[in-house]
Amino acid sequence: MVSPGQVAVSCQRPVYTKSRTRPERKYADKAFAASVAKVFLNECLKNGITTNCIYCTVFPQSVDALFEEAERLGMRIAAGKVLMNRNAPDYLLDTTQSGYDDSKALIGKWHGRGRLMYAITPRFAPTSTADQLESAGALWSEFPDCYMQTHVSENRSEVAWVKELFPDRKGYLDVYDHHKLCRPRAVFGHGIHLTDDEMDCMHATGSAISHCPTSNFFLGSGYLDVFRAADKRRPVRVGLGTDLGAGTSFSILLTLNEAYKAAQLNNHALTAGHAYYLATRGTAHAMYIEDKVGSIAPGMEADIVVLNMKSTPIIEYRMQFAKDIHEALFIQMTLGDDRAVQATYVAGQLRYEQAKS
Repeated sequence: MVSPGQVAVSCQRPVYTKSRTRPERKYADKAFAASVAKVFLNECLKNGITTNCIYCTVFPQSVDALFEEAERLGMRIAAGKVLMNRNAPDYLLDTTQSGYDDSKALIGKWHGRGRLMYAITPRFAPTSTADQLESAGALWSEFPDCYMQTHVSENRSEVAWVKELFPDRKGYLDVYDHHKLCRPRAVFGHGIHLTDDEMDCMHATGSAISHCPTSNFFLGSGYLDVFRAADKRRPVRVGLGTDLGAGTSFSILLTLNEAYKAAQLNNHALTAGHAYYLATRGTAHAMYIEDKVGSIAPGMEADIVVLNMKSTPIIEYRMQFAKDIHEALFIQMTLGDDRAVQATYVAGQLRYEQAKS
């Protein structure tokens, strides 16, 4: 089966322990960052992910390393240097001024270069002071065609912590909205515990949610109700995210498996059609690039994934009983993984092909 390239959001985790921060510190070494970027993007291609929205680290050289590899592969990605000036180890902190200066320089170097897009990236509200968030909003006003990505309302303790840190704001999302960070091309990871008023704000500002079910289940954060987000009275843009860092797989098929479970826990059945929409055109819509990727049509950028619909013996057996394409796709998202990706094309170029057994 041929499908549009899959679009996903992959996030770094805003959780700090000795075991986590030591590896992150290594990204100050450009060579190390480049080696990780190569492995990361190759794994994306192996799993049929052709467009990514990616958190780098606080170190600008990690952004350079990722964009250099993405440019070599011809991939469309949005990425940026993390802004983080508090509540983290000293060696992972920037300042309001250095974060602004580094980000502006990276925008000038990379944004709009080929298929590359820059994302202004406050890690999440607790790791930025109000003046850093204000600076991020000002930078975005200077470069309004960039993206902005961060996290919101992932778990209840985080929501409570944000209220302590920003007592003058109405809620978690209002912290960002107050600093002009809720706009089109704003991508907020998780959004599980957004209130009705916050959902209204997401809709009114054209902001988007990245639904990251494997991460949410792994951390016990909860489960986003994508049907609530899609309420026709005030629909919110929603895309699919792997959130690698706490997410448990590069595989979009496995991620859709978990998205189905999240929907069931919210008393809804996620159909195969809806699921694959989230993984392709839905995320492209969330990122305002549905005119470029996410579907197969004249004038699109030809990011294409070829799926083997009988990639394992049990899937081959089960497919004998599939009544229609909807059931066949459902089988893939409940039993499939990276082995189902036969080939991945990026801008019409073959970038991955599964070795023949």
